[in-house]
Amino acid sequence: MRRWASTLAVIVLWQLVAALELLPPAVLPGPITLLRSAAAMVVDGSLPGALAISLARVLAGSAVGIVLGLLLGLVAGLWRVGEDLVDRPVQMLRTIPFTALTPLLILWFGLGEAPKIALIVIATVVPVYLNTFSGVRAVDPKLVEVATVYRLSARQRAVLVLLPGALAPVLVGLRYALGLAWIAVIVAETVNPSAGVGHLLTTARTYVRTDIMLICVAVYAALGLLTDTLVRLVETRLLRWRAPALPAATRRM
Repeated sequence: MRRWASTLAVIVLWQLVAALELLPPAVLPGPITLLRSAAAMVVDGSLPGALAISLARVLAGSAVGIVLGLLLGLVAGLWRVGEDLVDRPVQMLRTIPFTALTPLLILWFGLGEAPKIALIVIATVVPVYLNTFSGVRAVDPKLVEVATVYRLSARQRAVLVLLPGALAPVLVGLRYALGLAWIAVIVAETVNPSAGVGHLLTTARTYVRTDIMLICVAVYAALGLLTDTLVRLVETRLLRWRAPALPAATRRM
């Protein structure tokens, strides 16, 4: 409850401002008004349908981007030649805001699902690559020496030593990538709205429905928090062997 105390305090203050009409309802409707509007959108099916479309786009684009980022990170991290071939192009891609690529993607792939998925792929591949590459290169050299002494093959060293040693940075990159995936889908759905939560957001902006706009923002925030929580649960399970970073007395504070 301590983690949610500040959030609950903001919601209570928000509702108090709305109840006292310190701001016009068209500018900032209260949480209760949003709940009523969200319930109506669930009943008529507009919110669940849009949510399913946006979630499918994020899952498809993130899956491709994460796999591609892992492969490129392993190639660059395991072999010097791979680093020479892969690292510079990815670093250049990292400096380009993925939102600036949206017009080009629409020009290349049209107005369908392809540019939206491609934008999510571009947004997710870079953080996964960077964390995988740095994680592989940061593995303790003594572990690599032990693997060499036991005459493990290159594949065995990669699977048994380098990948487990790089797992923590890879999972951090995964959390960051999924957060960027939701930002990318917001951009994609608002630039070319056809369906999804971004379509609801754009339509609400056209008709000045502040309540629906805030609902869409809250949905994006909740989904981003949900995906981050799922990755953290996976991280806790896979890295349960790792010693805690803080002493027990500090964690109880």
